[in-house]
Amino acid sequence: MSYNIIWEFRVPEDKVRDFETAYGPNGTWASLFAKADGFIAIELLRCTEEEGRYLTIDRWISQDAFAAFKAAFAPDYQSLDAKFEGQATAENRIGAFHA
Repeated sequence: MSYNIIWEFRVPEDKVRDFETAYGPNGTWASLFAKADGFIAIELLRCTEEEGRYLTIDRWISQDAFAAFKAAFAPDYQSLDAKFEGQATAENRIGAFHA
């Protein structure tokens, strides 16, 4: 069973390239997550029906692994979050799901 956190983003056309680079499976966020035990992967999905709409799925081996990451890397997480502020016009946490 894995723990998956799903986010939805709305990205303006002029920010798409930077967004995909930062939020993709080899991007800045994935690099930070990979420092923690229990990280599996990030999946970036681009909507085929609405321009600029994306979903990310952050995959972890367990909810505890994600909680340990958040505790150990809180300053790094907050720093990246601030760095990418404004890259998307909307950011919505859909929820966390077990697979």
